[in-house]
Amino acid sequence: MVYSVDIYNKEWKVVSKVQLNEGIFSDSPVSSNLLHEHYLYQSANARASIANTKTRWEVAWSNKKLFKQKGTWNARAWEKRSPIRRWWWIAFWPRSERNYSKSMNKKARRLAINWLISLKAKDNAIIWLDVFDSKEMKTKNAISVLKNIWIDKNKVLFVMDKRDAIAEKSFKNITNVKYILVDYINPHDLMHYNKILFLQSALEKINK
Repeated sequence: MVYSVDIYNKEWKVVSKVQLNEGIFSDSPVSSNLLHEHYLYQSANARASIANTKTRWEVAWSNKKLFKQKGTWNARAWEKRSPIRRWWWIAFWPRSERNYSKSMNKKARRLAINWLISLKAKDNAIIWLDVFDSKEMKTKNAISVLKNIWIDKNKVLFVMDKRDAIAEKSFKNITNVKYILVDYINPHDLMHYNKILFLQSALEKINK
């Protein structure tokens, strides 16, 4: 793998070169199991437990016996909210207290992200932009940048090093573009978007 990349400006001209950190961008074999584990880790921790059924004591009903204890030739029923009766509490069904979260070693998570970024770089799916220096919050300025660098028809993940109100408001109305901070880069977004647009400042942060 070539450990230097071209940095482009918004007119699609090379303005500089940056050496990539070989400890991050490498040709080492990729463990699909580790990538899958990280994806499941992210999905599980984002999952909300919303399915909930009532217990016997949460059902609003009287404790009165349904019929007398003897002489009816029926089983000795206690109350109507018993789980064997229709429409009342259900035994063994989901409760909202269920915890779906998973744990994963921080070093393993970082390794999986590094591998994904390296794979995207080797597939020429990453474009390195020097700066987005628009002075106005206009969507057409963001679209013109994407057209100039030939990715306006792609699903684009725009990675910044810090919050920028002008960049965020310029890109937020473009349906096929998502912007995130480099600290929140994750496997779901890296795999979902076919082009990754990195600002040079975000790349420098990763290189460290």
